[in-house]
Amino acid sequence: MSTEMVEKVKVFSLGGIGEIGKNMYVVEIDQYIYVIDTGVMIPEDGMLGIDMVIPDISYLVENKDRIQGIFLTHGHEEQIGGLPYILRKIKAPVYGTKLTLALAQELIKGEVLSEQVTFHEVTGDTILQLNNTKISFFRTNHSIPDSVGICFHTTQGAIVHTGDFKFDQSQLANNTDMGKIAKIGNQGVLCVLSDSTNAEKPGYTISESLVKQEIADVIYHSKGRVFAACLATNLSRIQQIVQATIDSKRKLVIVSQSSNKILELATKLGYLEIPENLEISLSDMGKTDNERLVVLTIGTHSQLMNTLLKMAKGTHKHVQIKESDVVMIAASLAPGTEINVSKVIDKLYRAGAFVIYGQKKIHVSGHGCQEELKLMLNLLKPKFVVPIQGEYKMQIALSKVAQSVGIDKKAVFLLDKGECIEFYGGEAKYAGKVYAGNVLIDGLGVGDIGNIVLRDRRLLSKDGILIVVVSIGRGKKTIIAGPEIISRGFVYVRESEELLEKANSIVIDILDKAVKEQMMDWSSLKLKIRESLNQHLYEKTKRRPMILPIIMEV
Repeated sequence: MSTEMVEKVKVFSLGGIGEIGKNMYVVEIDQYIYVIDTGVMIPEDGMLGIDMVIPDISYLVENKDRIQGIFLTHGHEEQIGGLPYILRKIKAPVYGTKLTLALAQELIKGEVLSEQVTFHEVTGDTILQLNNTKISFFRTNHSIPDSVGICFHTTQGAIVHTGDFKFDQSQLANNTDMGKIAKIGNQGVLCVLSDSTNAEKPGYTISESLVKQEIADVIYHSKGRVFAACLATNLSRIQQIVQATIDSKRKLVIVSQSSNKILELATKLGYLEIPENLEISLSDMGKTDNERLVVLTIGTHSQLMNTLLKMAKGTHKHVQIKESDVVMIAASLAPGTEINVSKVIDKLYRAGAFVIYGQKKIHVSGHGCQEELKLMLNLLKPKFVVPIQGEYKMQIALSKVAQSVGIDKKAVFLLDKGECIEFYGGEAKYAGKVYAGNVLIDGLGVGDIGNIVLRDRRLLSKDGILIVVVSIGRGKKTIIAGPEIISRGFVYVRESEELLEKANSIVIDILDKAVKEQMMDWSSLKLKIRESLNQHLYEKTKRRPMILPIIMEV
């Protein structure tokens, strides 16, 4: 084939590399842009008060006329959670499977732009033709139904995004489509963007059939109430708990917040089956014997832990944990939440419950381990590999897995967010970098919180704040009132009167000197107050509170 007909292909990530969550990947084929996933990330420890983090899409906004579509691999928040914010700035068609689109449409409901967005349903057998590019899909087995991998067919070979996947030989309904993947591999794969979440873990991910049996055993043999906690999007886990409840002739109580919408959608679309006579309301719990109850607690990671904590402390409106209760936490830890989860488990034990978390296989990951990653690579036979969806250590681990199946180390690209790989004529090279960063969401604010605000929040959380209020006469430039010193989070005023009196006298001396010398530049005066108080307070307390002088002219 002549060189003139070969497309120029570029691949990069705006999120999901070097971190867990916030997945967003971009495939450029000539002038056309294809976006894969629009995820959110749980805020890191230093992001005080932030609700969630989404990728910075400045590059996509600058090139929005070139965007041909947004392709969603599955319905987890790490893949679709940022969609409402992205669609405010980018008007592009959205492609996904039935359940994924239902969850996505629920997310953007109420958005001004929701009626302008076009949704296109795909299946594992769908083949699209956008411009000169053929796009196909293949079914994957994950912890939420309707998950797919995506394949962009080019003259150089296919660009394959694996999506989140594992190979579970006992899952008959939602198995990863090995036949389709092998066919794609035989046709020629230029590059695979591979899930690397479990690349550090040897062997295979444990089968869901074992999990199903373990859950059934716990519920059947428990003498009292069984509390089962799992993520609202893990529909296969919820179905296992529902089935075990039916088999043990118990009744089901569902405790959730906004997650009920997910259950309603999944039930309506046929992805979840809960018999009508199985569920009872929270108010009817007291009328049912303890040994006949299963309490299903669902939500996001943070919602789950908060709900269990309230139950353990006795502050939940409807349910309290008590002696003889069994609590199963059938969910994976979100990164950075280990300490919080440990505290919740401790509280559950103190309330008298028996907690099952880690001792039994009541939960397994939705991601493949090393042997499954090897199988995927062997089926696809890619020329190049880009590890995605994981921290850097996971990317390194996938690089070693790829080398173990015969892929050259130089053919594995360990990218940072924004780093581009360009393919032309079957060869690959680094091709510069586009801007990629974080956009912080705090309440209704999107992107209005930056590093300076976070720095101030960290400072406030560390040493508190000291506010100095003084009123100065406009005419004669004399002190009318104050200075009044207000301390919050720094020292307890009643026990630090001497310290604050000295601080007060320092401010008075500075103001008196400024009045005498007629140096009434407010910014210079505030700076002098801050510097003098900062030095004094650090000498006396070894703390540096935020000092906020307020000078009012009256």
